[in-house]
Amino acid sequence: MKHLSLLLIATLCYLSTFAQKQLVFNSKNLPRTDTVWVFTPHNMSKHKTLPTVFLLHGFSANYKQWNSIMDAQKYADDFGYILVCPDGLFNSWYINSPAKKDWQYESFFFDELMPKIKTDFPVDTSNVFITGLSMGGHGALYLFLKHPELFKSAGSTSGGVDLTDPIGQFGVPDLLGNPSHDSDIWLQYSVIGNIDKLKGSKKQIIFDDGNSDFFYHANNNLKKKCDSLKINATYTQQPGSHNATYWKKSIKQQFAFFKTIVDGD
Repeated sequence: MKHLSLLLIATLCYLSTFAQKQLVFNSKNLPRTDTVWVFTPHNMSKHKTLPTVFLLHGFSANYKQWNSIMDAQKYADDFGYILVCPDGLFNSWYINSPAKKDWQYESFFFDELMPKIKTDFPVDTSNVFITGLSMGGHGALYLFLKHPELFKSAGSTSGGVDLTDPIGQFGVPDLLGNPSHDSDIWLQYSVIGNIDKLKGSKKQIIFDDGNSDFFYHANNNLKKKCDSLKINATYTQQPGSHNATYWKKSIKQQFAFFKTIVDGD
């Protein structure tokens, strides 16, 4: 019985390792190494491509944050999706910084990370999604707006979608410079300043925020702008604050939204 238990534990450890992989990037676009945690379904077929979701973490966190909130392996297994959790290096905001030449996260994402994921994993390139929380919510929508042709859809939960809003400028001045010297550049790097790029597009986005969140008004303003531009945006206002309890609830809603899109093809 003891030997059987040890065999079971060893088997479970093997399966867990097989379904997860960590990639380490030494990128010319970043000031330090970037670790990316990839989760694949345990029952993944070698002959089938899979929908893929990039999950971006929030300010001051790292690539482990989403797994601590949602159990990424369980989501990969339940949905049959590949989940990719990059490290946003604490405070990158997932942008190309005009003030710091070695903080070029957008270039890293599109030139290095995404091609590597598509090469190493069976990605269904027609069903690639991106979402994130807080800083990562901004990053997800911002990167999506930069290259919507590479994604099926995008989401954001509790996203800092307006960098000009003084309530949520965590680390932004280091990346964009002093807003009193060049206020326009802050809007140019904000989701709300780029959302008009989706005007006339059939692409769908989803975003939400808790009504006790400090980004609540910025997200309401984004929804108003989406409506004025007739952008296909699903927005949910619901009880909650800027914390893991809220994100654990909201990410379920976003995955259900993505699944509807995948299943509708």
